[in-house]
Parts: sequence; structure tokens; C-alpha cells
Amino acid sequence: MTISRITLQTSAFFLVSLVTSVVMAQSPTKPTPNATTNQTYLTVNGKIIPKARADLLASMLPPSKTPGDAEAMRKTLGDELVRRELAAQEASKRGIDTRPEVRAQIDMAIQGVLVNAYLADYLREHPVTDELVRREYESIRSALGTKEYKARHIVLGSAADAQAVIDKLGRGTKFSDLAAQSQDRLTKDRGGDLGWINAATYMRPFSEALTKLQKGAYTSKPVQTDFGWHVILLDDVRDLKVPTMAEVKPQLLPRLQQQIVERHFSELRTRAKIE
Repeated sequence: MTISRITLQTSAFFLVSLVTSVVMAQSPTKPTPNATTNQTYLTVNGKIIPKARADLLASMLPPSKTPGDAEAMRKTLGDELVRRELAAQEASKRGIDTRPEVRAQIDMAIQGVLVNAYLADYLREHPVTDELVRREYESIRSALGTKEYKARHIVLGSAADAQAVIDKLGRGTKFSDLAAQSQDRLTKDRGGDLGWINAATYMRPFSEALTKLQKGAYTSKPVQTDFGWHVILLDDVRDLKVPTMAEVKPQLLPRLQQQIVERHFSELRTRAKIE
């Protein structure tokens, strides 16, 4: 188990996904916000479509490689903008944009864009420093220790069942044969083999028992975790090869950005009046 696999378990730091496919349905009789200040890309039934909207849609399309591709892309872009505007205008004529469930979706879309834009600004103003990355890296590396273990286990539903397996091992029964009765479906058919693992990634009772074993030995007593009662066999031990900080920095950044955002929301919530 490497440090990179640990950090991959973090969630994405943005709380709301950027909405890129929601059309804000507006009546053609209503003025378009900032229509006089935005460069016009085209008009549909007298309704201005600003160039900024076209630029945003263009940024979602794959880059053109030849002049022919660029021309085809320009036509595709124009056609899509017209399609969207025509649909939005027809929706407004029918009053669809006033339906409560539709208004709720529009409001959520607007809020989602604002939240993401705000968080992007906040993270630019409060960037992850190299010192923060270094501290996080050292913390994870320290928690992982210096060894990896090639282990097998058998998981049973009770201490008595696990002890019975240990007794059979003592009488010479092969661990791989006994593993067939394990409740771990992922490992039972391969002799309980967990592969090379890092003890820090497992629950403490399991990791503590594993690290105390000598190579080739198995636990003399059942080990209880939330998953059941384990019998653990240590096949081998080797030094843990930890990636460099530069190698894992791209994975650490989202983790640290999430922490910055969560602290900020905690501060905002503390100052907010919520009833």
C-alpha cells in the first residue's frame, strides 16, 4: 500500500459541481442582463446571445486541429447556441420557467455556479503552500511506517469458529485450505491472500496483531475487528517504498484544498444566523 493510494481515498473538495449544461430560460420580452456591455455573438428572434456565452460553450468542445475542423466547430457552436436559445424561448412562452420545480432547478444551477466561482476565488487568495504540502506528506509518511506486509487472513463470524481454525492450523492443516470458509469473499478463493499491504491502512486490532508476527507465523488467538474474527498469517515483510513528495503533490493538493474550504465554511457558519 503506497502513500498515493491513501491520498486517493479523499473526496473532491468542491461542494457543488460546476453547472455547464443548464440553460437559463428567459422570456424574449425581458432584457438580457449586461446585454449592452457584452459583445454580441448572434441574435435569435431579437434576443442577444453574448459572445461570453459562446466562449464558455466553446471551451467545453475539443480543440480544433485544422482550419477545416475550426470551421466545422464554429458552425457546431452556432447551431448549438441557436438550438438552446430557441428551446429556452419556447419554454418561456409556455410559462415553463415559472413552474416551481423548474425555478428550483434554475436557482440551484445559479447557486452552483456562484459557489464554484467563489471557492475558486477563495482558493486563489488562500493557496496551498509548499510548507502545507510538506507537513501533510510527512504526516502520512509517518503514519505509514517503514514496512509492508504480505499477509493472508481468514474471517469468521465468531471467536469460537476462529479458534477452531487456529487449532486446525496447529494440527497441520494448510492455511489456504481453511481459507475457503472465510467470510471475506474477495480473498477466500485465493487462500486468504491480501497481497502486499501497509498495516496503517487496516483497523488497529488487525494492524497491531500483524506487525507483531514473525515471518511464516499466524495469530495464536482470534483478532476481532468490525468485520469479524480474523486469523492472520504473515508470509513476508519488506521495506516500504514511499513516493517522493513531488510525485504525490498533485494528489495532496485536492486534499489540502478541501481542508482549507472546510475550515472556511466552519468560520462562515459560526458567524451566520441560522434559524
